[in-house]
Amino acid sequence: MKQKTYDVIVVGGGAAGLMAAIHAASGGAHTAILDHHEVSGKKILATGNGKCNFTNLMQGESYYRCDTPAFVLHILEQFSAEDTIAFFRELGVMTRDRQGYCYPRSGQASAIRNALLRKAEKLGIEIHNGIGIRKIIRENNRFSFDTKSGSFFSTCCILATGGMASPKSGSDGSGYIYAKSFGHTVKKPLPALTALMAEANWLKETTGVRADATVKLYVDGSCVAEDTGEVQMADYGISGIPAFQVSRYAAVALDRKQCVTATLDFVPEYTEEQLRDFLKQQLDVASAEESWKMLLSGIVNEKIASMLCAQKHLGERKIASIPKAKNRQLLREFADLLKQVKFPITGVRGFQFAQVTCGGIPVTELTKQMESERVEGLYFAGEIVDVDGMCGGYNLQWAWSGGAVAGTAAAEKSVRRKRTDAK
Repeated sequence: MKQKTYDVIVVGGGAAGLMAAIHAASGGAHTAILDHHEVSGKKILATGNGKCNFTNLMQGESYYRCDTPAFVLHILEQFSAEDTIAFFRELGVMTRDRQGYCYPRSGQASAIRNALLRKAEKLGIEIHNGIGIRKIIRENNRFSFDTKSGSFFSTCCILATGGMASPKSGSDGSGYIYAKSFGHTVKKPLPALTALMAEANWLKETTGVRADATVKLYVDGSCVAEDTGEVQMADYGISGIPAFQVSRYAAVALDRKQCVTATLDFVPEYTEEQLRDFLKQQLDVASAEESWKMLLSGIVNEKIASMLCAQKHLGERKIASIPKAKNRQLLREFADLLKQVKFPITGVRGFQFAQVTCGGIPVTELTKQMESERVEGLYFAGEIVDVDGMCGGYNLQWAWSGGAVAGTAAAEKSVRRKRTDAK
């Protein structure tokens, strides 16, 4: 059984862990990564549908969910999106900027993962894969790691184990156990950036339909979040980026046993009044053979038009066969429905479908160098911390920034300790 000692040990070989290790080693610290997964950086390969939207030039508090948004900004100021782009450029990765959304120019997430692994190798970082950590303790001014492959020791420890989202990539929540053993609290982990589950008969009729729409999420009757983009209907609920963006609020509210509902605005670029005017124009020129379904199909997908007509029990009924007064009433009602189809949210799809975790170690228990307020030399980075970002490269930027800050600070502390001990 091996016994090895390092200045800094990083637990977890994902985005945050690799970045932390690289910055620690660059700061002069003898660094190792303990990764229970057989392949480091695997989750990076799945980001951005394999294209890896690795950062975003549009930054600010509104893009991150955290009890203390100012903390996030402080970390981002130390290692910004521009710093991230420069960092990867130095590693040979060119960037394609799509209106602020940044991707490797190759269009392959592997370019990011491979660049990190190459840099780690050049810096002499030892990556121990397939490591099962039984326990981490701090004694005699250092950290001791009891593993199935032997014992490891370090001056500083960085927990970058991820959360619980996408367990196939190695996120199993083990980092929370280690954090609790050091006296940290853990805000309940919940799935985020995932689809919404709903109970609505019309969803089965529209399954597979993609529509540009605005999703608004209501908790106990108050709108708490909204987003616009392509929404995908499914028999279980709704998916697509707008659903993902509001999902964390649904997860939190449902966990608190609150009432959660959503609305879909299928024509967000029109006001209700503009819709009424448009429908009136079409109604005035409708032929004797036209139905409301045909009329609405000029605005939304045919399946959505059928669903709206079914709600009014119209089917294929011709407009000409309906009394004028009733048609005028239907005009108003369809304009209202197009702008607001309301339905209850019953849940969010689980961690196996989620892109990120909401919850984790509160930032109030960390310094602005990502160091534990409770245990000297213990640092955190990435998804294990209670910060989750919107879709669009924000969660990876949080991983890069937190990893860089934690790695730099851990290196400084361990090198300083080594110099002191040598005197």
